[in-house]
Amino acid sequence: MATRDSHLPGRTPESVTPDEIDRALDEHPEGAAEPAIPPATGEAARRRGPFTKGDRVQLTDPKGRKHTVVLEPGKQFHTHRGAVAHDELLGQPEGIVVSSTGKTPYLALRPLLADFVLAMPRGAAVVYPKDAAMIVGYADIFPGARVLEAGVGSGALACSLLRAVGERGLLVSYERRDDFAAVAQRNIETFFGGPHPAHRLYVGDLAESTETDMDRVVLDMLAPWEVLPTAAAALVAGGVLCAYVATATQLSRTCEALREHGAFAEPHAFETMLRDWHLDGLAVRPEHRMVGHTGFLVTARRLADGVTAPPRRRRPAKGAHGETDTPSADAVGPEASGQPATDAVDTPTAAPRPAGAEPLDTLAASAPAVIQAAADSDGGGTPATAE
Repeated sequence: MATRDSHLPGRTPESVTPDEIDRALDEHPEGAAEPAIPPATGEAARRRGPFTKGDRVQLTDPKGRKHTVVLEPGKQFHTHRGAVAHDELLGQPEGIVVSSTGKTPYLALRPLLADFVLAMPRGAAVVYPKDAAMIVGYADIFPGARVLEAGVGSGALACSLLRAVGERGLLVSYERRDDFAAVAQRNIETFFGGPHPAHRLYVGDLAESTETDMDRVVLDMLAPWEVLPTAAAALVAGGVLCAYVATATQLSRTCEALREHGAFAEPHAFETMLRDWHLDGLAVRPEHRMVGHTGFLVTARRLADGVTAPPRRRRPAKGAHGETDTPSADAVGPEASGQPATDAVDTPTAAPRPAGAEPLDTLAASAPAVIQAAADSDGGGTPATAE
């Protein structure tokens, strides 16, 4: 129930004037009910409440193995540990445990997006959840955003982008191969329960598109540097370009192309390593296996038209840009050439060998004979030799 204090949050009673109290009570009469929370719709409605026909359910056994089933009345899910009847799940809430005919318990939950991506049919390699999460975060994909995507693959990244932009946003995806586009379309519709209202999927080359007024551009393709003119024309000023590449050579070429193009600010490149941890009482340690390198991410902001970014001040490493000649110490000084100053370091000299002393190599060559002579003088024993 509303109160006087709730209409003026953050204000102490002493600081509130009578006129402010009267206006607040006129707008929110005492005893008026708070606005009702609207009912869930779309994906939220399908992911809440008890299990119903057509729901995807993930069954996890005691060893952590996961199985996904689509619920249908009268059907059964069969494993080598017995069968689980779908009717035991229909109408039940998430988080229940059901047992197979072989008495094996299974935890029943709706699969998360990460679970769906790793188990869905694939045409092309998928963007792993750890990279998709970083793309959504570092490319700043917000609700209602207009996003242009190149290289839809199997639709894994598109699912994350659509979830981020929501039904009021827009995701325009381009895919060169029609077979990949078909797989991606089926996966997206399977996850969202039908065509997503904010998605437009085209079979073709992004370089030939005429999209404009886009807030973000996400590139998951072999040569993102080839479509930078198209991406720059599509982005609004201040928009974000995000490229996902697999190799260091692609990373280098993409960053250099962004710098040379002139319409983008300094690019930022990084990768993400994901390592699980083993937790069992006092046995707390990293898991032996991890999801290491999957790809690099490069982000860059779109500049306003006609604006040149200030040059980045950095001290490049020698040979970073292909220089073959390095300045001499006389020309740039000992510090710049990387050589120590001659008057700042005392160079030790070898001590002179005493007259008549044998060189080290001569002593090493005569060592076995010396050892044998010492052994003979001790009684003729056999000396130990070092391997």
